[in-house]
Amino acid sequence: MDQRREFSPQGAQQAAPYLYLSSCQGFRLGWAALQGGAVLKVDSMADAPYLVALALVELQGQRALPLTGKSQAAAAAEAADPGVDGRTLALELLLRLWQRSDDGALQRVAGEESLLLLEIPMEVMSDQLPILKANWVAGGETATLLTSLAGLSVRAWRITIAKYEPISFHPWP
Repeated sequence: MDQRREFSPQGAQQAAPYLYLSSCQGFRLGWAALQGGAVLKVDSMADAPYLVALALVELQGQRALPLTGKSQAAAAAEAADPGVDGRTLALELLLRLWQRSDDGALQRVAGEESLLLLEIPMEVMSDQLPILKANWVAGGETATLLTSLAGLSVRAWRITIAKYEPISFHPWP
């Protein structure tokens, strides 16, 4: 464990040593005072927003919903657009789709809404997204899936790509 003296939560004594606790068992732990009057700050990872890039596609006539995601820092969650994390996830997803095209014809299922970036709570990511995905892949209505995703999202964007332009994000729905 790393002892540090340069950071001090508000109200704590400057001279008190602090212990940095890293993420473990579903919690993001902050600085904890070893002595002095500071309070341990514990943020549940469930409270952290999660950024998910997903694609509604058909591969050789079979539905697929590949996705990739990443938890976000609080500052990123407050930004106007998904920034570098969003671009990285979009690129990763597009590269995976390109690799899967080796298996056969790849087609978008929902037009411009086929490539989405969603900011969702962690509980939704782990509890509800797998169910929505399974239902849609099994033959569920695309409109129902899109409506459900919009309802679960804190913020959402369509990912678009134009020739000679960088990836861009447009608020969705």
